[in-house]
Amino acid sequence: MSSPLPSVSTQTPPSLPPAIAKPKKPYPFYLGGVAATIAASITHPLDLTKVRLQASGDKRMVDSIKKTVRTAGFRGLFDGITGTWMRQMSYSLCRFWAYDESKKLLGANPQSPPWVLAAAGVMAGSIAGVVGNPGEVVMVRLQGDFAKPPEKRFNYKHCFDALFRMVREEGPSSLLRGVGPNVFRSILMNSSQLASYDFFKAELLKTKYFEDNIACHFTASFAAGTVATTVCSPADVLKSRIMNASGPGSSSTLGVIRASLAKEGPMFMFKGWVPAWTRLQPTTILIFLTLEQLKNAVDWKRGTL
Repeated sequence: MSSPLPSVSTQTPPSLPPAIAKPKKPYPFYLGGVAATIAASITHPLDLTKVRLQASGDKRMVDSIKKTVRTAGFRGLFDGITGTWMRQMSYSLCRFWAYDESKKLLGANPQSPPWVLAAAGVMAGSIAGVVGNPGEVVMVRLQGDFAKPPEKRFNYKHCFDALFRMVREEGPSSLLRGVGPNVFRSILMNSSQLASYDFFKAELLKTKYFEDNIACHFTASFAAGTVATTVCSPADVLKSRIMNASGPGSSSTLGVIRASLAKEGPMFMFKGWVPAWTRLQPTTILIFLTLEQLKNAVDWKRGTL
């Protein structure tokens, strides 16, 4: 008589608990400053020309560029670039870091509504506007120096020479020249540019047409540059009109607004929008494209790409 076959257990082994994904390490705080410095170095000749057009009697951008090349060679197009580097590694480094920290404080994520992202931008702009003001003053002085008559030039050797001489010759308060308007513009810029880039990128990734690649980053940054130009345009127009106005009541912001509305209608606030957009758009695109590539490089080094 054959022995019975051993019974085979039909019970499945207990399932293992799902692996808990490790939270992604934050990116280095300085990436935004590095990205902005690279972008500003590329667009420096355009920014330099803009400052010199405002400070000199030149009427056309091309004529101003030709004059710079004729008097100082092609290297002249990069006059004052150390001031640009100082400004970006103070202001831009701080604004990107403060924006990320503000988002953490507000609990913001890629799916957050635009107003939450804009609030983080306001917080970042408030801080970066103050921190970056000395670099802003140094940059403007270095870029505009050669457009002045020789007897009126500062003749700074580089950004640190400018910084030390300003403190020594004019006092520490000189580093905060124009800090009020600078902070106000910084708030407008960061609440529009940084927040809208995050918003547009998240919305594009929801569609079937975009992945997280250069095409998506370019499109989101293009839209962000347009939003930033539009938001900042009224402040720029009012600032220019108040500074250039003369006569009784001309220094009053409300007075300038009333007079401009009466003569030109509400669209006066967007005069010069196209030149401003042309200047800001390449910088915005370059900053975000560079920043995303730097993040990819960090992911690749960490082995998480």
